Amino acid sequence: MTNRRRILIVEDDEPTRERLVRALSAHADELELAAAVGTCREALLALRRDAPEVLLVDLALPDGNGIELIRAARALSSDILSMVVTVFGDEKSVLGAIEAGARGYLLKDATAEGVGTAILQLLAGGSPITPAIAQHLILRFQEGVPHEARAPGPVLSQREHEVLELVVKGFTFAEIAGLLALSPHTVGTFVRRIYRKLEVRSRGEAVFEALQLGIVKLDD
Repeated sequence: MTNRRRILIVEDDEPTRERLVRALSAHADELELAAAVGTCREALLALRRDAPEVLLVDLALPDGNGIELIRAARALSSDILSMVVTVFGDEKSVLGAIEAGARGYLLKDATAEGVGTAILQLLAGGSPITPAIAQHLILRFQEGVPHEARAPGPVLSQREHEVLELVVKGFTFAEIAGLLALSPHTVGTFVRRIYRKLEVRSRGEAVFEALQLGIVKLDD
């Protein structure tokens, strides 16, 4: 019988944390949950106590940033592999995590099966990255592609921009409807238009493109 690889999950949102735990159960012959926690403090204790082989971590945590945990894991042991699962796909977050030692970077719209497969790829020596982010990193580091030469962002209406700002800030479509005094159906229509203009197919990719193109800033 082969030894299962131990995974530490750090995610403060309980439904998302449970989804990530389920992602491991689909690969129960190969992966084992070391611990699933929601804060940096709990994660630091678990890193020292549970000796995981993979740290699966969100960036925005109630008492700190996941990048701090990636650095801590790397300092504890170079054998701990870190992978980010987050809604933040902006360049600062991606590069900060990679520079800290992350070997993989997924946006939260990844399916449970996709997360499980990515962990196995990571353990096999790969560096799983959400395609939209990988494409940006390639363009970012290609020589001879000045930022000014890249295509400008799409033109959004004022209402589309308002909806997109709230999507980036993590509000649900129902909450956006309440905040903007719109029906959920109307919000859905705006979101579909935004996806089409940004040329994306999911919330995570929309957040990434909006931040990367500078259409929305996190401190707006």
